[in-house]
This record gives sequence, C-alpha cells and structure tokens, in this order.
Amino acid sequence: MTLPSTHDVALAAERRTAARLLLAHPLIASDGPHADLFPLIRRHADWLGKRFQQVLGYRLLVDSSYARLFKAGLGANGGHRLERSTGTPFTPHTYACLALALSVLVTAPAQMLLSHLVADIRSAAADAGIELEEPGRAAGKRTLVAALRQLVDWGVLIETEGHVAALAQEAGGEALITIDRELARVVVAGPLSQARDGADLVRRAADPGFGGPRTYVRRMLVETPVVHLDELTDAERDWLRTRQRREAQAFSELLGLEMEIRAEGVALVDPEEELTDLHLPGTGTVAQAALLLAERLVERLRPQEPGHPATGGTLVIGVAVPDGLVDEVLAELITEYGQRSNWQRGYLEDLPSLREAVLDLLVRMRLMARADRLRAEGEGLPEGYVEEASEGRTVTDVHGARPGGDGWVLLAAAARYATQVTVRPATAAGKGTDVQEELPL
Repeated sequence: MTLPSTHDVALAAERRTAARLLLAHPLIASDGPHADLFPLIRRHADWLGKRFQQVLGYRLLVDSSYARLFKAGLGANGGHRLERSTGTPFTPHTYACLALALSVLVTAPAQMLLSHLVADIRSAAADAGIELEEPGRAAGKRTLVAALRQLVDWGVLIETEGHVAALAQEAGGEALITIDRELARVVVAGPLSQARDGADLVRRAADPGFGGPRTYVRRMLVETPVVHLDELTDAERDWLRTRQRREAQAFSELLGLEMEIRAEGVALVDPEEELTDLHLPGTGTVAQAALLLAERLVERLRPQEPGHPATGGTLVIGVAVPDGLVDEVLAELITEYGQRSNWQRGYLEDLPSLREAVLDLLVRMRLMARADRLRAEGEGLPEGYVEEASEGRTVTDVHGARPGGDGWVLLAAAARYATQVTVRPATAAGKGTDVQEELPL
C-alpha cells in the first residue's frame, strides 16, 4: 500500500479545515470574522463545491468577497434556530422582521440612515399585509433591533456611524448604515418562488431531490446531535444500515467527524468540539440542570432488557416519562444543587421557567422528545418521496420502539450521560450483523 505524500496530507487537511468552517458558518465574508481562512475556501472552491453537492446536496457559491454554502432544511422542528444576544430564541415576529429587512436591503442604496431603513421595513410590511407592532413600543423596537443585529453579524449591514441598537436605546436614535447588497441577496436559501406558504416552504426546503434517502440521512447526521432509527423511513434506515461503515470513513475524511453506531441509531461526533451550537455538559444553570435531570431520568427509567431485533431482542429507542416526574426531579435538584452551585435566582424561584428551558435544551440535543408522529410513520415527507425500502429488503423494525400518545419521551441517547454505563457484548446470534453494542437507556 502506497502511503500518502506530505503534500497529499497537507492538501486533505486544508480542504477539511475549509469544509468544517463552511459547515459551521455557511456565510463567510472576506473581511469578516473568518477572513484569515477565506483564501483557503477560494483556493479549494471547485473541490469543495463538488464534494458538498455529492455528499449533502448543498450548493456552494464562492465570490471574490464572500462564500455561501446553501444548506437545505430538515423539515418542521429540524432547523438551527437564531437567537438574540441574551440566548432567547427568535420568535416568528422576529423572523418576519428579518425577512422584511432582507426584502428591502436587496434594492437599497449603498448607505442609508437607520430611520429610513426602519421606515422602508414598515412600508414593506404594510404592502405584504403583515402587522408590525407600533414603532413607539419598546418590545417592537427590541424585536426589530434583534433582526438588524443578526444582519450586522452576517456582514449584510455595517454600522458606519452609530449602532442599530440606538433604535431601542434612545428616543429618535439615529445611525448611518452601510449595506452589502450582494450578501443580502444570498442569505435566503429556500425556494421562495415555488412555495405557497411558510409550511410549504419548509417542506420544499427539506426535499433531498434526486439524492433521496441517501442525501437526507447524511444531512440528518451532519446537522443534528444524533439520529434515532425511528426518525427515518424504511428506505432511509435500509440505506443507513447497509452503508454506515463506508459513510463513517467518508465523514472522517471530509469533516474529521467520528461516527458512533448503536442499536438505536447513529451519531457523528466532533473530537474538536467545534461543529456544534449546543454543548452538554455545559456552563450555566440550564445546562447544569439539564445534565443532572438526564442522569436522574436515565437512572429511574432505564428499561431492564433492551435489545436489537438482529439478536432476538426488542429495540427500545424511548421510554415514557411519567407525568410530574420532571418537576419532581427538578425540585430535588434545586434543593441539592441550586444554592451551592449559584444557579440563577430567577430559575430557583420559578420552576416552570426552569423546566421549559431545560426541556428545550434536551429536545434540541435529541435526548428527550414530545410523543408525536415520526418520519417512520410518514410525518413531514415531501410529495412523492420514497418511503419504503426496495422489495425484498429487510430493515430494522422500529414499530413500538418509543411510546406514542401524549407527554414526554426519554430517548436512548440520554444514556450517554448516565453515571453508570452498561455495555452488552455481541452474542453469537448477532455475529455478522452491522450492529455495535447497545447504548441502553
């Protein structure tokens, strides 16, 4: 076997660095925060464009002043949300302000006063029949400022004199804004001209096109913390289970990610801990409480005999969380850790708020979920999408792998955060199957 040359190793490392940067930051300006690596993207633009298209169905546009990776959606509740500087997620109203601002900026002059930009946004809202809050209301101003700040972070707006925050901080506050119209035009990635409404836009954006199950599964692996098998259709599960070893090698070479394969699903792990917008364990009250809650729930709800159909067992991807148990455990954690760990007083005095924030983080980490219809049951599929595996193919049965009905479900991946780990060795019946040890709840 011929060993790769020093040049080949360096070339692969450069391409991997550029690919990882684009995946984490799909819009990069030549004079922005990652300007030092922008020449790397331009140098390998052709190779990167082909690989992103082949592997994920993403389109890459590299210009002299910016690079834009046009990602596709994953369907309802499957995207990466935008947040304010406080960590509060954007509301639908904030997204509306952001969309209206972009609609104005693509044809705006190179520079304009903040007051004129706000007036144009309100005019666009009126034309579209969208009601924005009264300009004098503080909440309405803060919402608009959050949208404008996001555009500043992306480099679409440049605060030449003053700041967009002046809109909310001062009565009649003013600023001079420079606009990058080219960046404004490439922010939106979805098929706007084809969509009938917002829900249709989400469905169309998630359509993997000719790549079908292959492309969708790869996107799920890259864009989510973990993929549980019952989140996939029969065709998607068939493709994943027959290709997962080769895919592991491909993702390692392209992005430096390691694949963990378990009975309940698959996760891509970044050893460098760079390609994630979520961290658990993490700092702060919510992250600490979420980790402790996951540990306690796993300890109390872990099934006795989880298994895998390939070895004659029953697959368990999720277990029901009894009503009131989350509040009970959080109350215990507040008593045990709240004061001595300096948790935020607001959360210590408001259990519902703490519960909402903690469950939100665990859902985004795919450690818990609401009991609901899944993709394996045909939920949220694009029109004409292939659901079933090829005739004669046997795929992992996920029927009943997690409870239905109402309430919360603790998912298999939560066992990663258990204080005790159980590893069940492969049995003789399981030899030859493409399944590693279980990650039991």
